[in-house]
Amino acid sequence: MNAQRARSALGRYGETLAARRLTQAGMTVLARNWRCGRTGEIDIVARDGDALVVCEVKTRRAGRFQHPMEAVTPAKASRLRGLAERWLQEHGGAPPGGVRIDLVGVLLPARGAPVVEHVRGVA
Repeated sequence: MNAQRARSALGRYGETLAARRLTQAGMTVLARNWRCGRTGEIDIVARDGDALVVCEVKTRRAGRFQHPMEAVTPAKASRLRGLAERWLQEHGGAPPGGVRIDLVGVLLPARGAPVVEHVRGVA
């Protein structure tokens, strides 16, 4: 398997774990991998009560590169806000609870269960 496919499979696995975590937290997953032309992609769009949640998922193998939670830079946050605006334009405007950007970090250790962290309102 080439490196790109391996990364893609790793990302999909992390997104599945993230969607499960959000659902367990009482949220409703509305879309996964929502694409907006060349602007980018939202990993998970969910509803949390009356708020819309745009969720960035970062999956990493333990001990490699930075911790997943360090991956949302100011530029990335700005891009996510722009994508959230596009989602709202296409899906009927802002909900009463507004929009929140969350991050789910998935850390895959060499042994044992994945560690899934959900941080609300990162940007």
